[in-house]
Amino acid sequence: MGSVLDQVDTPEDLKRLSEAELLQLAEELRSEIIRVTAQNGGHLASSLGAVELIVALHRVFNSPTDRILFDVGHQAYAHKLLTGRKDRFHTIRKEGGLSGFTKVSESPHDAITVGHASTSLANALGMALARDLRGETYKIVAVIGDGALTGGMALAALNKIGELQKDLLIILNDNEMSISQNVGALNRHFRTLQVQKWVQDAERFGRGVLERISPKLYEMADRAKEAAKLVLHQENPFYAWGLRYVGPVDGHDLKSLIYLLEHLKSLKGPTILHVVTKKGKGYKVAESDPVYWHGPPGFDPQNPQKIKKGYSWSQAFGDAVTELAHLEPRLFVITPAMREGSGLVKYSQTHPDRYLDVGICEDVAVTTGAGLALRGMKPVVAIYSTFLQRAYDQVIHDVAIENLDVILAIDRAGLVGADGPTHHGVFDIAYLRTVPNLTIAAPKDALELRAMLKKALEVGGPIAIRYPRDTVDPAPEGVWPEIAWGTWEVLKEGREAYILAFGKTLRYALEAAGEDPRVGVVNARFIKPLDEAMLARLARGFKLVTVEDHQAMGGFGSAVLEALARLELKPEIRVLGLPDRFIEHGGIPSLHAKAGIDAAGIRRALAALGVTLTASEPA
Repeated sequence: MGSVLDQVDTPEDLKRLSEAELLQLAEELRSEIIRVTAQNGGHLASSLGAVELIVALHRVFNSPTDRILFDVGHQAYAHKLLTGRKDRFHTIRKEGGLSGFTKVSESPHDAITVGHASTSLANALGMALARDLRGETYKIVAVIGDGALTGGMALAALNKIGELQKDLLIILNDNEMSISQNVGALNRHFRTLQVQKWVQDAERFGRGVLERISPKLYEMADRAKEAAKLVLHQENPFYAWGLRYVGPVDGHDLKSLIYLLEHLKSLKGPTILHVVTKKGKGYKVAESDPVYWHGPPGFDPQNPQKIKKGYSWSQAFGDAVTELAHLEPRLFVITPAMREGSGLVKYSQTHPDRYLDVGICEDVAVTTGAGLALRGMKPVVAIYSTFLQRAYDQVIHDVAIENLDVILAIDRAGLVGADGPTHHGVFDIAYLRTVPNLTIAAPKDALELRAMLKKALEVGGPIAIRYPRDTVDPAPEGVWPEIAWGTWEVLKEGREAYILAFGKTLRYALEAAGEDPRVGVVNARFIKPLDEAMLARLARGFKLVTVEDHQAMGGFGSAVLEALARLELKPEIRVLGLPDRFIEHGGIPSLHAKAGIDAAGIRRALAALGVTLTASEPA
């Protein structure tokens, strides 16, 4: 048998394949996912775990007429390969290539653009309302993981879906994992619903025997099974929501999946099919460690080894709070399902009584922090910039109004590379600096991060400390330098101009200035409040360039211009930041260069001010 994948250009091609060919197709899809992810990095384990499910969905439903929604979208690599993108699949997550998630503008088969969890069910409900109002009859299928289903947005949507009783199918893809281990009461209940393997095997065997002996006998047994399920699952929460529940079933049994989907697609009202899958299925290393292989960098598929990624800002944060917790007994760390990503594995093991993972519920993380602060604790909410967007109201309403002692440790601030516009952390300065009582800081290195965290515990109030997705030199243990709160730091003196930068852009500023005595560099480490005393001094005698890995609109440069207007100062100034558009995925240095916030872009801005530098000058 030749390659089956070569014969598939659209989902329609799956409908003429035999059962044996479909099984071979699943293996070929896994091989291609492993091959390309080994080259590009990407979402490996989650995509491998969903292969049979995606093959079955495209065999039974008619995409793009029928709408198949993938929550988060990082499990949809097989979907991309089956929907006319296999010739471009090698470009996934590369600049100018395919997105690592589903994206409406990329393909008519991608029902939603997504990168954050728990959004599929509300989208599906909206589509069902539109379909019925317009008198259309297409099917809607939402595929959501057990981790994403615990998110508040998903649960609220389920509540409304149960009330409105619209025709849609929800696939609960239950692999017991999101990125971190799933948590919560609902997750524990999923475990009780998972039927043991021997029961599923016996069910499949019995079904086959009965079908061969007598279709009528099989039909009677099937009705008896459904009646028994109604009795056995009275405590199933989905019934309380008014949702039909089917399962759990083996998510890697392709024949059974196709059989079930064929029957379920004709049912009226909302149905949940509970599918149990194994993250990393078919690739031993990914099965054995689905956390690391959820999103690995490139690797050798024949000899897959964990790659040491270097010491990261996330690790620097995790090490700092682990040590700080020994010094400050009131310190308490909260994460919304990002223990590994936020560098908190060691902390969670060292201080388990002062650690909480709330699951994929960013709003709950922030407001839980508020509750802790109201009773005298010192909470630190470790959260990615892109996910903090989902808790903006809680930052204002629950934390800032009462000026509570909550530290927001904002990871992945700035452009993050291959994950693209759904994950770039380029809005937090703009949406946070308008909030009264809130301080925003950005350390230049791991030692300054430690200084800011320790001082933040002493200063109190809502404080956001942002740092990039990048490597950083480790800070020595036990060292806690003092920092003058709210002040900037001159790293290099200049005679004609100063570059005001912070965080990741400091590297570019120092490279651009080189050894030229005309240009100075300032570590503008406090974004709110600005160091207006230093700003006023510089504005009276020097030309200025601000540079940030953030949207220019509403960002640090905007804050500087507003301050200069208040101070009635009019220096020659250029503001460098990201343009007013969503930045696509790609390598971070390349994206920075295109946005003009790298060393070359800074030199161009200085040249426009009459200070011409050359790239050949030593850094």
